[in-house]
Amino acid sequence: MENTHILFWLVKDISWCLVWKLLGILMIAPTLGIALVIAWRTRHLKSELAHNLAIVFWITANSYWMLSEFFGFENAPIGHLTDGKHLAVIPFGIGLGILAWYYLVTKPREAREAQVATL
Repeated sequence: MENTHILFWLVKDISWCLVWKLLGILMIAPTLGIALVIAWRTRHLKSELAHNLAIVFWITANSYWMLSEFFGFENAPIGHLTDGKHLAVIPFGIGLGILAWYYLVTKPREAREAQVATL
């Protein structure tokens, strides 16, 4: 499943690069869908879940950015500080936040619990 996911992701991004709008848009669903399935299947492993959720948000941000370019709102002003494509920073940031939480909180907690268990 992971290999198929990579294939879909590459086709989506190549479509974006070549401005093949229909194919790029159609590839969002299988790319994101498989990423969600992978995250669900790894939900019992905290490290895998964190990384797979980060990938889900990465694909979401990447897809939004692609759509903003395809539909011409990437430079449309939104508020005073940003434009259309820069809203992709929200899901990118969520993914980064998940990984930061894992590495700064969850992983050290697991290491401490493992150390206490060996005493």
